Amino acid sequence: MTDEQIVARAQAGDREAFGEIVRRWQRRIFALAYGMLGSAEEANDVAQETFFSAYRNLQSFRGEAKVSSWLHRIAVNQCITRQRRQKVRRESPLDAETVLGETQIASVTHAESPARHAEGRACAKDVRQAVGSLPPELRQIVLMKEFEEMTFQEIADALELPLSTVKTRLYTALKQLRMKLEKHAATETVE
Repeated sequence: MTDEQIVARAQAGDREAFGEIVRRWQRRIFALAYGMLGSAEEANDVAQETFFSAYRNLQSFRGEAKVSSWLHRIAVNQCITRQRRQKVRRESPLDAETVLGETQIASVTHAESPARHAEGRACAKDVRQAVGSLPPELRQIVLMKEFEEMTFQEIADALELPLSTVKTRLYTALKQLRMKLEKHAATETVE
């Protein structure tokens, strides 16, 4: 059953249907919030607030966008509201194990040496820190595109931005990441 069909059932009064939407999307919404806020506690709060808000506004969902875009938009708005309230921009590094759940950026194969594994984990850590240091409006695009594997159009719909803005922000974010990682690699070589 598609997300849209499940939402239609929930709109028709099936209380358990919305629970299925929560089960399907809870980890991804948490990951997005964690990537934007850098705190597991705050990400949990945002995930709960996102689903609470979605449930409250269930009847207003018209299916003009995908359910995933609708939930992502609510989550992003919740994160932005939380950041504004705090008036402190967080730049803590991402935790790949939390962001990706069971999947890790640097996975170990049986044939991989311990040295190669350590090198891969160090590289993943550098990437997480570089992504975490991006401004929030760029970080959210990278998270949605690279970690959530959303299309440009889905991101544009979720963030209510023109498609060209999403592409420009991703290009800018990737350029900044490349510069940060090259700078880090240069300092590693000097040491």
